Amino acid sequence: MENQSYEPEKTGQKKKKNSLSYYFGGKMLTEGFIVKQFRLLLLIFFLTIIFITNRYSCAKQLTEMDRLKRELIDLRNEHITLTYELTSHSGQSNVEGLLKNYGIELKKSNTATVYQIKK
Repeated sequence: MENQSYEPEKTGQKKKKNSLSYYFGGKMLTEGFIVKQFRLLLLIFFLTIIFITNRYSCAKQLTEMDRLKRELIDLRNEHITLTYELTSHSGQSNVEGLLKNYGIELKKSNTATVYQIKK
């Protein structure tokens, strides 16, 4: 017997690389390039997943920031409105008018109160 190395038949291996069964059947994954670069392809896959999740997280935070900015503007407007109403109601003439409406007499003195500090 002679030493013969086993070589697969070349008639069955020469399928078209452009056929659908080549890609969907998984025969593409057994090629030398894919097998040699498997770790690199796996790393690229995981980095892509991390990139997508990071982008999603940033988009979520941006929408939250926009919502909080709108809420802050609304609260500022409400604060300005309430401050205006408070100052308009607490004016001296308004207070005197309200006291007269309720029948409360307020005695106004022109003299200032003098405090004496003893040592």
